[in-house]
Amino acid sequence: MAITADEVKHVAQLAKLEFTDAELQMFAGQMDDIIKMVQQLSKVDTTGVPVTSTVAEAKNVMREDKAIKGTERETLMHNVPQKDRGFVKVPAIIDESEEG
Repeated sequence: MAITADEVKHVAQLAKLEFTDAELQMFAGQMDDIIKMVQQLSKVDTTGVPVTSTVAEAKNVMREDKAIKGTERETLMHNVPQKDRGFVKVPAIIDESEEG
């Protein structure tokens, strides 16, 4: 199954890429070589070979997610200048009045 320059040109147009005729010929040859390599790999007998999902020993370096008790609300609100019913009270930054 040879890849032609016309097929490379078609895919290039779909990807909105422009290539010279020389580039199309070069890419067609490279794609043809890649497909031949993949076809060669499909001939390899892999019976009894375990599936490989990674070639590196992956190890989770994240800590375990454990719920811990947070700081008490009264302690957090100790230095708040203005509070109202357990919330921090701040100046309004959006004027919702009818004026202006």
